[in-house]
Order: sequence, then structure tokens, then C-alpha cells
Amino acid sequence: MSNFDLETLLNLNGEVFPMENGCWTKFEAYRVEPSEQIPHGISYSLTLHDKNNRRVIGFDNAHAVKPKRKKYGARKMTWDHNHQQENVFSYEFESAGQLLVDFWEAVEAYLGAGHA
Repeated sequence: MSNFDLETLLNLNGEVFPMENGCWTKFEAYRVEPSEQIPHGISYSLTLHDKNNRRVIGFDNAHAVKPKRKKYGARKMTWDHNHQQENVFSYEFESAGQLLVDFWEAVEAYLGAGHA
């Protein structure tokens, strides 16, 4: 994991960025002891909220997510995930830098689809 990318993410902890359309983003990111649930040692929550203060996009690892059941597949619990409005999807944490890229791409896609 790039130290620059990691420090960038950690330095965003507590930041809130209002947008002209009434939406806003919030960043929480800090080091934790690596564990089975959080092997990379970073607890994070990156969120986009609409003008009514509803979270509409979120990338976090605050709780476990059960994957959709497959007929014969093993049940793997994952903590890294993203919220797209009412839906929750597993997220493969690669690096702090990639997390930031993925978050901003999701924000741009949401806003580009005419949501605000």
C-alpha cells in the first residue's frame, strides 16, 4: 500500500465537503489493529449524502455483509463493502488510493445520472 495514498486517506479523516448542488461528502478513516475482519488495518467510511442528508453512496467496513447465497458456494463474510442507495455490495479493498478513486467514480456516476 502506497504510504502517500494511505496518508492522503488518513488526512481526510473528519473532513466534510459541501457541493454546490446541496450534496455533501464525509470522510472517516483511521488505523486500527489488523484483524481477520480488517486485515489492512484501516477503518473507513466514505459517504455521499443528498440535499436531504440521506446517505446515497457509502464505502465502509463498519459491519459484516453476508454475500448473496449461491447454490453450493461457501459463505464468506466480508466487511469491506459499498452502499448504493438501498443496496449493499461486497467491495474488494485493494489500497487506500484505489478506495479514493472508486469512491469518487461512484459519486460522479451518481451525480452524472441526474441525482442531486
